[in-house]
This record gives sequence, C-alpha cells and structure tokens, in this order.
Amino acid sequence: MSDFLAMGGYAGFVWPTWGISVLAIGGLVIHALLERRAAREALRRIEEDEA
Repeated sequence: MSDFLAMGGYAGFVWPTWGISVLAIGGLVIHALLERRAAREALRRIEEDEA
C-alpha cells in the first residue's frame, strides 16, 4: 500500500494535483447548483409577473 501511495517517487506531484482537481470540480458543482437555484427563482418571478 505504501508503494501505491508513494506513486513511484512522484507522490509530491500526484496527490496535490488530485486534491486541486477534487476542489475545482467540487467548486464547479456547487457553483452550478447555486446558479440553477438562482435561475429557477428568476424564472418563478418572471412567471408570476406575467400571470
């Protein structure tokens, strides 16, 4: 297991890259969910104004 975690001596490059990738993807997912919520709210307000 420690050989896997050492990544053949490149662990110092591999693991931070994985961490940054996970944070970036997580941030994008959260951003998309917040934008979706805002768009739904805006659509709801527009539909109420037209009714």
